[in-house]
Amino acid sequence: MRFFPQETNINFVSMRFVTYIISAIVLIGSLFYVVNKGPNFGIDFTGGTLVEVRVSETPDIAALRNDLNTLELGAISLQEFGAPDDLLIRLPEQTPLAEQTEQAAQELAIGKVRALLDAKFENVDYRRVEFVGPQVGKELKIQGLYAILFSLGGILLYIWFRFEWQFGLAAIAALAHDTLATVGLFAFTQMEFNLSTVAAILMIAGYSINDTVVVFDRIRENLRKYKKKTMAEICNMSINQTLSRTLMTSVTTMLALVALWVFGGEVIRGFVNALIFGIVIGTYSSIFVAAPVLLLVHKGRGKAVSEEEKKA
Repeated sequence: MRFFPQETNINFVSMRFVTYIISAIVLIGSLFYVVNKGPNFGIDFTGGTLVEVRVSETPDIAALRNDLNTLELGAISLQEFGAPDDLLIRLPEQTPLAEQTEQAAQELAIGKVRALLDAKFENVDYRRVEFVGPQVGKELKIQGLYAILFSLGGILLYIWFRFEWQFGLAAIAALAHDTLATVGLFAFTQMEFNLSTVAAILMIAGYSINDTVVVFDRIRENLRKYKKKTMAEICNMSINQTLSRTLMTSVTTMLALVALWVFGGEVIRGFVNALIFGIVIGTYSSIFVAAPVLLLVHKGRGKAVSEEEKKA
């Protein structure tokens, strides 16, 4: 099945200056929000306690928030979590008293919250209680950053050895574009940024590089086959030849993600949001970022052909 006829000849390369501007706006905006506003790090990274409860009646959020603040446990976050009677309570890291451990201080705070909820509602279902210490949160933040950087570095080496360094540079440019745009989305919307989001970013990187490798492989094949065509013509031809496959993969993946978004519940909503955005931005970058950047850095058509002929 094809979305486009095989003989389609859309001049994607001629659009590169427009897409450069679009990508620059997205990246500058993302960088601005990441630096000035920053992601809304979850308990995984900041430390503290997360309590998910289901109460027997729809609560007055404002009144309940005031009641929680009277406990003097710091800046408590309270929000609906899916259904109106599902609540998510975030407690900040508690400062232990003399001869008191961090965990004991946190458990004492949870006990106060439980007592208040049990007194206010007839039935309270404590569905999830998670505690992350501040040191663990700091380590997870560093390890998450390392995971992203090492994955990008590994992808760069793979593309470099499989193709040429110019291909690797173009692939990393596309991956950096997708990663920064995704983090920027979370900084802009203030959706919770947690370990699931890091996993989503790594999945986005894998998805994006898969699309990019397909296009690059076709470019390499066409470089051997059409020795009189310019690099711009080769890039255009290759993108058009793989366009149906790229869009079909994106659409089928999106269908699965939409089902997860609708039926998966709030627990994985942030993870799915990141993947949906990543699929869109990854498809865009494989068409409008990777190949145009390759065209920008790949100097000398003759050299490329001679190297490919040596490999053949």
